[in-house]
Amino acid sequence: MSLLPKSTTTPTVPQRLEALRKLMKKEKIDAYWIPSTDAHASEYLPKCWQRRQWISGFTGSAGEVVVTLDQAGLWTDFRYYIQATDQLEGSGIDLFKIGMPEVPSLEGWVADTLKKGQKLGVDPRLLSIDAARRVERKLKIKGIQLVFVHTNLVDKIWKDQPEPSKKAPRILAVKYTGENVASKLERVREKMKAVGAKAHVITSLDDIAWLLNMRGSDIEFNPLFISYLIITDTDARLFIDKAKVNKGIEKHLAGTVKIYPYDKVRDHLKKLGARSIKVWTDQKKTNQWVLELLKGKDRIYNDRAPSTDLKSVKSDVELEGMRNAHILDGVAMVKFLKWLEDNVPKGNVTELKAAKKCDAIRTKAKECVGPSFETISGYADHGAIVHYAVSKETDVKLKPEGIYLVDCGGQYLTGTTDITRTVTLGKPTKEQKDRFTRVLRGHIDLAMLKFPKGFSGKQIEIMARKPLWDAGLNYGHGTGHGIGHYLNVHEGPMGITPRDVGVPLAPGNVMSNEPGYYKEGGYGIRTENVIVVVREDKLSKEQEFLGFETITACPIDRDLVDTAQMTKDEMKWLNDYHKWVYDTLAPKLDKKHKDWLKKKTRALRKK
Repeated sequence: MSLLPKSTTTPTVPQRLEALRKLMKKEKIDAYWIPSTDAHASEYLPKCWQRRQWISGFTGSAGEVVVTLDQAGLWTDFRYYIQATDQLEGSGIDLFKIGMPEVPSLEGWVADTLKKGQKLGVDPRLLSIDAARRVERKLKIKGIQLVFVHTNLVDKIWKDQPEPSKKAPRILAVKYTGENVASKLERVREKMKAVGAKAHVITSLDDIAWLLNMRGSDIEFNPLFISYLIITDTDARLFIDKAKVNKGIEKHLAGTVKIYPYDKVRDHLKKLGARSIKVWTDQKKTNQWVLELLKGKDRIYNDRAPSTDLKSVKSDVELEGMRNAHILDGVAMVKFLKWLEDNVPKGNVTELKAAKKCDAIRTKAKECVGPSFETISGYADHGAIVHYAVSKETDVKLKPEGIYLVDCGGQYLTGTTDITRTVTLGKPTKEQKDRFTRVLRGHIDLAMLKFPKGFSGKQIEIMARKPLWDAGLNYGHGTGHGIGHYLNVHEGPMGITPRDVGVPLAPGNVMSNEPGYYKEGGYGIRTENVIVVVREDKLSKEQEFLGFETITACPIDRDLVDTAQMTKDEMKWLNDYHKWVYDTLAPKLDKKHKDWLKKKTRALRKK
């Protein structure tokens, strides 16, 4: 029997919250936590598991909800402050802006809101082992209990919840990966042997896809398939919906990986738990439900999954594929930017039309599987919303004035791309040119940086911020994230961000370089290229140094550059970059696009 009111219309957020609270009373819990993830610690979710989005109406990729019997709150970060404020209006859910002064953490708010003896419930599949321990410690001080509710309460009231995908994954040939499945599994087993682990439970979907040289379509934009993988010292077992497994997959995995139904992972985990062996789990990704089945902590070895580090260092074949993907992407971007320039003055371009055109041009390439994330197409004040998602309700017309920001990318068989360009549609103001140039200078200064091996992104990020800091300006997001090889557009473990855990950068890491500036109610600026960490062998004989190779090929808007502000080295980098962009892309363009690119990549001279 449904707890929602009988209606032919979609229930409102307040109605959903009311139905949830009725279930909470039955379960005898005082608050219910709805994390923004799934059983596999995914950042982006299959539609069937977008529970936080359904219960709250907030569509951003990051955010967590707690519902009590008379209150509700959503926690999200800087990227979504503006979007969340708008989408939560009238919902009965308060917004908590993570990172703002005096804003409590989720667990801090729960500890202060609930009383001694009360209970916070959560689905253990949606909570990592580390997160469960952290929250338990915080609540225990106040006498509040964290309880694991094994039947997801949102699922019980979500009447039209979508079904999981049944589409079979794609097999990715060794010509794209550079290494077969058996070799990858053996490298993982070597890491296991070094720490005495006889079994390794992998829950993260991108690790599984990379290890098995397979790519799926269960999650929009991310080529993943819902599954678990258990690797032991003698075998490997994949748990996946058998409806997705065809003869090609059976042949691909024959002799290296045994295939079982997805829901059978429970039985296998219980059997592992009954054995006296050491089991490796990545407790930042592995959920609490898995730990319960493994029966205790004594025999658990906790560390980052070895495949996470292995896949972050791209092979020579993967790197060559990434470079080729970015050339294809550059051709698409040139066609899109010329189309934009030609059509905006005609008055028939909107944010939504521009986003669709961008995606259509990119996906014409036969190697392109689709976008790597939802295209951000933000004009004027919408550009200041860092992860703006244009819709029919928010769509506006682009005029031959102001600034337009487009952040987009593609999934190619040879790699994943991510690029942001900010363009002026008219004559920019002095302030806009100043801000754009400071962002560009930070981008260039980071791209030119040489640094000792062993440094993390956190230690070098200041290079991208200094030109903005010099003017008392800043941006709230990180400067760079790892990027997968025909995988997730956001990939760890390394990053270029103040929130980085300090993972040293390594040759073969592929990352973004994307400083920005956002004036709320005015405009947004971001310049993003993809960079590869490379060795700088000629720089020093005393110790190993690293640097960056930029592989994104697309012009940067010359009309927004204040050359008087730039240093000689920054000017040289920009002019050299534009020459490389032209030389790389021109042979793949027809005459009209080649002529346009020639104009957009002319050398600038310092005023």
